[in-house]
Amino acid sequence: MKTAGLFAGIGGLEIGLGLAGHTTSLTSEILPAAQAVLRSRLPDIEHQGDVTQIRSLPGDVELITAGFPCQDLSQAGTTKGLAGTRSSLVGEVFRLAQASKAEWLLLENVPFMLQLRGGAAMRTIVEALEELGYRWAWRVVDSNSFGLPQRRERVFLLASRNHDPADVLMVDDASFKRPATAIGKLAHGFYWTEGRGGLGWAVDAVPTLKNGSTVGIPSQPAILLPDGRIIKPDIRDAERMQGFDEDWTAPASTVGRASARWGLVGSAVSVPVARWIGSRLSKPGTYDPSRDTAFPQSGKLPKAARFDGRRRHGVTIGTDPVEVGSRPLHAFLRHAGEPLSLRATAGFLSRTRVATLRFAPGFIPAVEEHLVRMGGDPGPTLRVA
Repeated sequence: MKTAGLFAGIGGLEIGLGLAGHTTSLTSEILPAAQAVLRSRLPDIEHQGDVTQIRSLPGDVELITAGFPCQDLSQAGTTKGLAGTRSSLVGEVFRLAQASKAEWLLLENVPFMLQLRGGAAMRTIVEALEELGYRWAWRVVDSNSFGLPQRRERVFLLASRNHDPADVLMVDDASFKRPATAIGKLAHGFYWTEGRGGLGWAVDAVPTLKNGSTVGIPSQPAILLPDGRIIKPDIRDAERMQGFDEDWTAPASTVGRASARWGLVGSAVSVPVARWIGSRLSKPGTYDPSRDTAFPQSGKLPKAARFDGRRRHGVTIGTDPVEVGSRPLHAFLRHAGEPLSLRATAGFLSRTRVATLRFAPGFIPAVEEHLVRMGGDPGPTLRVA
C-alpha cells in the first residue's frame, strides 16, 4: 500500500511498514530534530512540516499512520464523537482521512489513554471513526516479544472502511515467557531517577524508553549488569532497542543538542512491531469471535477491543503477538555505556530508603556496592567521599 505518515517522528512506522513491502508517499513532522533524521534517512520521500498546514494527501494514499503526541490526549475526549477531536491534533488526522477517503488508518499511542478519565479520549476517538464509517480494532502490544530487550507497551488502533481490522491485529497471540529476577546472572533495567514511588524494574531488558523532559534533558534508564556494574546505556544501543540501526538519529545533532536524540528514540515506534502490522496488512488472518467479551460502557477500557460495524466488543488476547528470541541484554549491548555517577547513585539510594516499594532481593546491596566502587560510602547518611 501507499502510506502517509503523520507525526512521523524518526520514521519507526515508515521503516517497519517498508520492510513489509509498503511504500511511504509523504511524512509530516514538526520537530526540527526529527525532520533532520527523516530527510537524511528517507531522502526520496516528500517531507512536510506542521500537519495543520497540509490541505490534502496524495491521491494514491491507502493507509494513513499517526503516532500523535500523547500530550494531545488531555484535549481529545472533552466532548463526544468527531466534534470532540476538532480542537486536538488527532482531529487533523481525521480531517485528512475524511478528505482523502483512505481505506486504512493506523494510530499509535500510550496505553494510559485507555484509563485516562475513564478512557474518555479513546472513546471519543473511536466514536469519531464510527462517524466516518470505519470499523476499528485496538490492541496493546509489547515490543519485548519482538526480540527487543525493552519492555514497551503501546496501543495500536487500526481502522478500515471495508475490511475487518481484527483480522490484522487479533490473529497472532504468543505465550512469550519472560525471565524471573536473577541478579548476578542477568542484566536488570530500572530508572535511577525514581526509587520512591516507582522503579520501572525490567528483567533482562530496560523499562520503556522515555522521551525525556520538555527542555531536552534525556531520561535514560540504568542497567545493573551481571558483574555488578551499573551503567546508563549508550544512545546507539538505545536506538537498537527500538529496532533502528545505531546512529539512526545522529542527523538530529546538526540542528540542536545531541541529547535531543534520547527524546526522539523514546518517542519512536519500535520498528519490528510496525513490520508485523505491515505484514499482517498484506496477509490478514481470520479473527476468532470466541475471543469477544463485553465492552465496558464506562470506566477503564480493556487492552484489546474491536468494532465490527454494528457493536463494540472487548477482546481477550495478550500483549505478545509473536515470540522472537533475543540475546541476553548484557550480550545485546555493543557499547560500554556510562557508569551511573556517584551523585546519581547516592540520590537513588536515598530515595529507596524512604520508599514503601518492595525491591528484589539483592538489588539494594548491588546498588550499594556500585556506590562504593564509585568512591562513596553506603552508610545511613550516604556520605559522598
